[in-house]
Parts: sequence; C-alpha cells; structure tokens
Amino acid sequence: MIRFKKGEKPKRKVFDAHNHIGHMDGFKYYGLPEPVNPTIFCDDDRASKIALMDSLGVERAVVMSNYGIPVPTQPFGLNPVVLEACAKPDKRIIGGIWFSPSIKMKEANEEALKFAGETGVKVLKATCLLGGTWNPEEWDEETKAMWENILAVAEKHDHVLHLHTSPGGGSDVTNGIKFVRAHGKRVKVHIVHCGGGVSGHIKFIPEFFQLIKEGYKVYTDTSWAVGFCNRYLFEEMEKQGVGEDRVLFCSDEPWSDFWSEYYKFEGLGLSEELKNKIFYENAEKLYGV
Repeated sequence: MIRFKKGEKPKRKVFDAHNHIGHMDGFKYYGLPEPVNPTIFCDDDRASKIALMDSLGVERAVVMSNYGIPVPTQPFGLNPVVLEACAKPDKRIIGGIWFSPSIKMKEANEEALKFAGETGVKVLKATCLLGGTWNPEEWDEETKAMWENILAVAEKHDHVLHLHTSPGGGSDVTNGIKFVRAHGKRVKVHIVHCGGGVSGHIKFIPEFFQLIKEGYKVYTDTSWAVGFCNRYLFEEMEKQGVGEDRVLFCSDEPWSDFWSEYYKFEGLGLSEELKNKIFYENAEKLYGV
C-alpha cells in the first residue's frame, strides 16, 4: 500500500498541530457508483497514530476526528477515539474534540463538550461544511446561546478553537474573520488552512496580520495551501513585523500529505530560527507542552 518513504526524517523537531484520527468507511462521493476511500488509509487508534508519527519523525501532534462524508453525526462518534489517544501522560498526542456550528447538532454538541478539560484535550474543532456559519451576524438567538456555551467552555479550559476555512459557504474565511473580531480576544482561534484556497489566502493574509496587531488571539497554518500562499504569508510577515509566533505546521493527514506540507516551509528561504518556531516551538508554547 502507498504510504510514506521509509527512512526519511525531518531536519528538525516537528509538532504537527492539526491532523485526524479514526476509521471512516468509504462513501459514494459526488455520485460515484461505488464507495471509495480517497485518503487511502486512516489511523484508527492511538497505536496506529503513534506508529505513523514515529515513521515520520513527528514528536507531538494535535489529533481530532476524521471526517469528510456528508453525515453530520459521523465525526462525533470518533471523539472517544480522540480521548483514548490523548489520555497518556507522555503528551505526544493532544486531543481536539469535535463539535458542530449547526444548531441542528445542539444536543450532540452538549454531549461532546462534556469531554472538554479531560486529560490531553486542548482543542475544540469544527467545520461549516456540514452546516452552520462562522459569521456571528447570521446567528439566530438559539444559535447565539449555543455558541455562548461553546465559548464559555473554551474559555474555562483555555482550549483553542480550530475553525476550518474554505472559499464560499459558512466556512468562508470572511466569516472566520468576523468570528475572530467578535470573539478572538476572549478565546484563542486557529484559522485552519489560511483561508483555504486562492481567494481565501488573498483575503485572509493581510487581515491576519492586522488582527494580530489589534490584539486578537489568532493563529493559522498552511495545510491545503495553494502554491503562492507561503511566499505571500512570509513576505507579508516580514513587512508587518509580527506573526512569527502565530503560524503552525499542520499536515492535515490523512487529507493532505505530510511531506508536501513539510517542504512548504523547509523549502523556503526562511531562517533556521523561524523554521524551528513554525515546526515546533509555536505549538509547544500554545499547548503548554
């Protein structure tokens, strides 16, 4: 089975700050006649995740429910797998509990939030691909109340909110920026995928540095990023003079590719000091390990 080249290791310590765990059945994506598993593999439990980390030379990782099929309840079922994976005292795995921004999932959210503060849990993760929006201006009163509970839990336990972003729909990064402006001084917000595409990168990167200057607790990564994104991000970082402590390395395995994501940073002409911050030190500081 295609997996990874044996023997290759990173040139430095790596803390993979966003990837996924848990079995997910194949699905008839986009009207295909038979179910497919496009990611090729998934790590079903702690043992298989640790084995993958060891094979890649990854020292620590933040893991959360594997998802991708249009079934809103599916990722909730993997929260116990995340809990088992992150419960060990070695802190090699940090856990991210899945929740949904959709009011339709209110009861499931309430159950999931009971896991907040458990050993090893430091993240709450969600996407709007299955409903909901990051834009607080579009929340009705019931949704506002649900989010107030989520925010209160994140604040109480100092958990980081991981918000998936992509161009268009509820996950559009413009909505993510509005979320940060509304709540990003109260809780830490990791804008996943740096806007999630060409238009998302162009929109988000200047806003990202402005948010930092204004005192918002915002972070990002470049998993899934389109070619120019990393050059643009670090060129702007140099101009703005802020943000070295707010960019994290994330592989988004199994939905991206570790080495492709690794060399987006390693292959740039960045200083060794900055590379070390991105690959390990920023996440180490953020997650207190």
